[in-house]
Amino acid sequence: MTNAPILPGRLGDPDMLMKTDPRADPRMVAAMALLGMDGAPEPAPVDVNSPDEALQEYAMVAEEGFAMLGDILSSGAPAITNVERRTEVIRGIDGNDISLYIHTPTDVDGPVPAIVHTHGGGMAILEASSGGYVRWRDELASTGLVVVGVEFRNSAGKLGPHPFPAGLNDCFSGVQWTHENRESLGVSKIVISGESGGGNLAIATTMKAKQEGALDMIAGVYAQCPFISGLYEDKDPALPSLYENDDYFLNCSMLGSMVRMYSPDASDDTNPLAWPYHAEVDDLRGLPPHIVSVNQLDPLRDEGLAFYQKLLAADVSAVSRTVNGTCHAGDCLFRDAMPEVFMATVRDINSFANNL
Repeated sequence: MTNAPILPGRLGDPDMLMKTDPRADPRMVAAMALLGMDGAPEPAPVDVNSPDEALQEYAMVAEEGFAMLGDILSSGAPAITNVERRTEVIRGIDGNDISLYIHTPTDVDGPVPAIVHTHGGGMAILEASSGGYVRWRDELASTGLVVVGVEFRNSAGKLGPHPFPAGLNDCFSGVQWTHENRESLGVSKIVISGESGGGNLAIATTMKAKQEGALDMIAGVYAQCPFISGLYEDKDPALPSLYENDDYFLNCSMLGSMVRMYSPDASDDTNPLAWPYHAEVDDLRGLPPHIVSVNQLDPLRDEGLAFYQKLLAADVSAVSRTVNGTCHAGDCLFRDAMPEVFMATVRDINSFANNL
């Protein structure tokens, strides 16, 4: 008689927490324990049926907490001295002003790849100007890349409420401006990259460029822990990580509420420009090379891996990468606690951009 396999995470033990999961990197758990975040987060007080006012109030509170977290987790990192920063304000395709934060390495000669960075926050909260994202762009630029951070409109929080497709249009405008100014920026090619909601926007911007006949602007996509399915309120059994890793840093009740902030018209819930997981194979044909990087202990892990499989079915050059032992965006967040993990992702983005 054989023993049944022990299922991972909360599939095997519904009471498991990230801090008790044997797969979790102990350095990450220790860093989160210092902040009281190694247990399960509180369920969101709102859901997809909550009134807009309640959703917006919740987003404001969540935004403040996540912004502080990003600043704290990289506060002990060494200074970066080979990067210059400036801000450019452009007019977007919707007629609104968009701030672009441009980070340029000071120790390179000749054109280099550019990373257009679309930050995380579920397309609903957080700002490209916050300390954690400034540090992320500095780290990428210090490896010899020009990095352009897009301050896109959010569907909630300080830069909201501007639901889909406002943020997507701003990211497209940022890529378009970078493409048009390649020579003055010293840019050889453009990769669009982001994590979580920014991973959604990186993919969706590229799909929009295809629709607009402008795919020549984008050489590649590096999507990290992409927030792309929208299937969180009623968890999709086809995505077991939604069960396995629920309440590990993120929970599905919070993710579900963010879906309704971004796509208040439920008809957009399967629009691939809003939620790229729902793209058909034909929507993806002809896209540039992709890397889809996911985190082992992330509720969103399996939607990223499923999207990678769709890219392969569409004959897109694609690579998947799983960062073991880490929660959602753990390889971006824990600069101080896990510098080796953090820098491995920075190096991988650089290598991808330089070898396209």
